[in-house]
Amino acid sequence: MNNNFAKAREKMVKTQLIPRGIKDQRVIEAMQKVPRHQFVPQELVHEAYNDYPLSIGHNQTISQPYIVAFMTEALDLKGDEKVLEIGTGSGYQTAILAELCKQVYTVERIKELLENAKKRLDKMGYNNIMFKAFDGTLGWDEYKPYDAIIVTAGAPNIPYPLVEQLKEGGRLVIPIGDRFMQNLIKVTKKGKTIEQKSLGGCRFVDLIGVYGWKDKHP
Repeated sequence: MNNNFAKAREKMVKTQLIPRGIKDQRVIEAMQKVPRHQFVPQELVHEAYNDYPLSIGHNQTISQPYIVAFMTEALDLKGDEKVLEIGTGSGYQTAILAELCKQVYTVERIKELLENAKKRLDKMGYNNIMFKAFDGTLGWDEYKPYDAIIVTAGAPNIPYPLVEQLKEGGRLVIPIGDRFMQNLIKVTKKGKTIEQKSLGGCRFVDLIGVYGWKDKHP
């Protein structure tokens, strides 16, 4: 069965990622290595390497593989960075980041998801991840500044604390828009200003918090 999963991962990379322009070899190798099937509910394991997001409960999802690779590539990670992740979810994106940087700090507002992700990632042997149950729109001030920040939920605007916690030249990748459709934005911090670049349309679950949406979707 494990061999089948390895083949499915290889097919995912060759058919979903590379043809769509994912070029960073380190990202490709991480996507090839991390067992996505271990991050989805048991009843969805057979769909783990398909080209769409999957439900993980609590009205949350594990993102489509291509989006995970695309957002990760946009962070321009070289291997020695401190990265803040907002929205741990299943822990899959967390694992990809842990393969590619020095230290990951991940924040999740839903405690059960965070606890399950921590157990999963600890069992897999990752020792460069720190976890916090908290309002992700406030970031994680204690360990700033961060080389890169990734937000895996859609926000109405760019949360101020996240920009403040970026180091000079740091990158933030975040979906911005309404609750039905967002634009993926790459923010680069340059002194007291920020440079914004649109990476295209996307759709994520809501980023709930002080600097996000104030309540759950109606």
